[in-house]
Amino acid sequence: MENKPAVLVLADGTVFKGKAIGKIGTTSGEIAFNTGMTGYQEVFTDPSYHKQILVMNTAHIGNYGVHDYEVESDGIKISGLVTKKFSKGYSRYNGSGSLQDFMEKDSCVGISDIDTRMLVRHIRNAGAMNAIISSENLDVDSLKAELAKVPSMEGLELSSEVTTKEAYTSGDENSDFRVSLLDIGVKRNIVKCLVDRGCYVKVFPMNASLEDMMAFEPNGFMLSNGPGDPSAMPETVELVKRIVNTDIPVFGICLGHQVLALSQGLGTEKMHNGHRGINHPVKNLITGKGEVTSQNHGFVVSRTSIENNPGVELTHIHLNDDTVAGIRLKDKKVFSVQYHPEASAGPHDSRYLFDQFVENMKAVKAGSLV
Repeated sequence: MENKPAVLVLADGTVFKGKAIGKIGTTSGEIAFNTGMTGYQEVFTDPSYHKQILVMNTAHIGNYGVHDYEVESDGIKISGLVTKKFSKGYSRYNGSGSLQDFMEKDSCVGISDIDTRMLVRHIRNAGAMNAIISSENLDVDSLKAELAKVPSMEGLELSSEVTTKEAYTSGDENSDFRVSLLDIGVKRNIVKCLVDRGCYVKVFPMNASLEDMMAFEPNGFMLSNGPGDPSAMPETVELVKRIVNTDIPVFGICLGHQVLALSQGLGTEKMHNGHRGINHPVKNLITGKGEVTSQNHGFVVSRTSIENNPGVELTHIHLNDDTVAGIRLKDKKVFSVQYHPEASAGPHDSRYLFDQFVENMKAVKAGSLV
């Protein structure tokens, strides 16, 4: 059956016409592109992509369907999908369904059969902007009017829309280490990586108090990934500042890294395009080793603000543009990275960071604070 027509309109007036995929409807958000070649289901269910229309650089999407275990949250989090070729059929041992059905179930609107190379080049040059996709309204002028009402990602707090509503636990309660995890958009594989290393994890909603998190008697705090602008989260920044002052080890990932930085007086900046993919090169400045990493962020910690803060050390840099990829506090067992060491999907080069966090908890448990 022939797909219905669909249209993609960018905030700068650029228009792409293609075919409808997923749910028939209209959706909007900041448009971004992902350079990964695999793992699309994990990407689409990553809460960090909340309120974003995602362009996949890979030419074919949907060909291996979906699997029940390859989800990072309770459903699709991207606002919409843009791809060149979309496969409604799939071929995969143990696959649980098609991507088309998965998108329809989670009400995800998309568009295919457009020149994504041209689109990505345009976004790369013009920078991040909002966009709108519709397969129910093809009138460009009315879509432009609707798009004008969509708020900018800069200044937008989104974690409250994806955080857990109630605290929950994962792992063996008799484990050697207990971790209080602040959920500002957590991926499930972060929790799994902690549990796999002998941690009993309690995941708290972002509005939890320090007293709530301390009542779990944690050996460490994890600050999760998540969507939106970290500078629009003053209450979370203040909470993280109090967490750091407990002298209990802290590990921050992505948005958690940015919020940690803000809590220590550093600044954050909106990027021209951001980093999204599973093939980003990072250098560990402590060991001198390189890592291929999974990344998904549109904001970054200001490198200048680190250089002007004697209490913070730059530990990792992104090798494509020398932006900040990791920091640590010099007088505490507190560190964070901009990328995703749990890497689902993606390489496992950086999973040693979870081991480092466990070693920090072990040291403090043994009586060493620094």
